[in-house]
Amino acid sequence: MEEPTLPSDDYDTPWKEALTRYFPEFMAFYFPRAHAEIDWQLPHTFLEQELAQVVQDAQLGKRLVDCLVQVATRAGGEQWVYIHVEVQGQQDADFPERLFTYNYRLYDRYRRPVASLAVLADERENWKPDGFGYQLFGCEVGIRFPVVKLLDYANQSEPLLEDSNPFALVTAAHLLTRRTKGDPEQRYAAKWRLAKLLYERNWDRQRIIDLFAVIDWLMRLPTDLEQRLLQEVYTLERRVIMPYVTSAERFGVERGRQEGRQEGRQEGEAALLKRLLARRFGALPDAVQVRLSTADVDQLEEWAIKVLDAESLDEVFDQRPQ
Repeated sequence: MEEPTLPSDDYDTPWKEALTRYFPEFMAFYFPRAHAEIDWQLPHTFLEQELAQVVQDAQLGKRLVDCLVQVATRAGGEQWVYIHVEVQGQQDADFPERLFTYNYRLYDRYRRPVASLAVLADERENWKPDGFGYQLFGCEVGIRFPVVKLLDYANQSEPLLEDSNPFALVTAAHLLTRRTKGDPEQRYAAKWRLAKLLYERNWDRQRIIDLFAVIDWLMRLPTDLEQRLLQEVYTLERRVIMPYVTSAERFGVERGRQEGRQEGRQEGEAALLKRLLARRFGALPDAVQVRLSTADVDQLEEWAIKVLDAESLDEVFDQRPQ
């Protein structure tokens, strides 16, 4: 029997999503000193277009994510400052110079203090650059920047899994993705453990969905193992009575089709959709239950797709049930 193979790992997308959605937590976990000096009562703003304009002609090299964020400080004086964060995916001899270049270009543009922060997500244990500079005729120019090495957390698996900061789980997922490369069964076990941890935390609906998506993007599995894992998550959700639809419920549509072949396809589709609707919107009116029991399979499938993103029963059925 041919061994299942892992799809190509995607690090960029989940890191970008996690960083932009949970930037305060990112700063608290990796750069606690800077986090303590930021006034989080005031909004922070991501400046993607501005960063692109400043560095568009630079030699970028290979990196996972870089972003520019405007934040307010707690101290007086320069209240609005800028943070340039770069998540570097592999060793790059030009990396320190690139941060130096970005920093002085950003300062030249805004005439405000700019802090450059680096997260190194590569696999080289001894590569940890933290500055760039030169001297000429008594003149010294350069930069020193805080740097976090994800490999430094490699022996802290249990503390990471116990930490309440979401970036502890993101870090664990990143390291486990590296560690289980080429081993689908081990990755399955690691991903299932991380997924269970999400449901053990007293987190709100959106955070669980977001972090499940990050873990899902990072820890890619062959189709058969992915289906097995989503079935496990689906069962877990029912056991803990999660009052909303998560990514795992999307697989439930296909699961419903399988049940339908045993009970009658229409009955299986209707039963699954009823569970999805009740979990998302609460107790269903009698009129809705009648519509589900009398609709054909094609109509049920159309409603099942809508329930994933709808904000109300009205949006699922396009009109208020009579």
